[in-house]
Amino acid sequence: MEQMKKKHKISYYISLVILIIILYFAYQNYQRNNFNDFIRSEAKLYSSQFIRDDEVKYTAKRSYKINSKDFNDAMFYKKIKVNKNQPYKVTCMVKTSGVQAESENSGIGAQISIEGTTERSVAISGTQNWQKIELIFNSKDREEVNIGFRLGGYLGQAKGEAWFSNFTIEEGIADNSNEWKFACFIFKTTDVTINEKQIKLEVTRK
Repeated sequence: MEQMKKKHKISYYISLVILIIILYFAYQNYQRNNFNDFIRSEAKLYSSQFIRDDEVKYTAKRSYKINSKDFNDAMFYKKIKVNKNQPYKVTCMVKTSGVQAESENSGIGAQISIEGTTERSVAISGTQNWQKIELIFNSKDREEVNIGFRLGGYLGQAKGEAWFSNFTIEEGIADNSNEWKFACFIFKTTDVTINEKQIKLEVTRK
């Protein structure tokens, strides 16, 4: 009887360990594929890999990684609300490895862009360490825009690896001055750094 109890106890602990391992890997898989409402888009479907990378990252948070082994135009994008006829500035940190454009067009590479338009930041190619890039645009008559973090471009495709992190968006003052105020629009559930403090904000409209 005593031996039977020991066997049951051992079986219980083995089952518990197996359950913990399963839950751990399930959580890791969820974290790798949790894009916080970002939509994945690519010209050649299922050609690029989109993951949240816990190894190559700018801060403690997982970066957003696009890996294109073949030439493709791939991006994470999110729809945000904007006020009409206002200037906006979008920034992020980007790191690249082996990014190559299919043509010599300077507008192809790792970049910030507005989906469906030619509006974009500089495009980073080659192998580059973390650097800040920015896109400044005017909303014109738009009330919504799709902000994309892209490996490729409106005018062509690219291959290689790109990591994106630390997304922010600011609304400018529409008087052609160089002053900026922090906007009331921030990517939902995205952690940002303001004055060296990590702050979690959600999309709002005031």
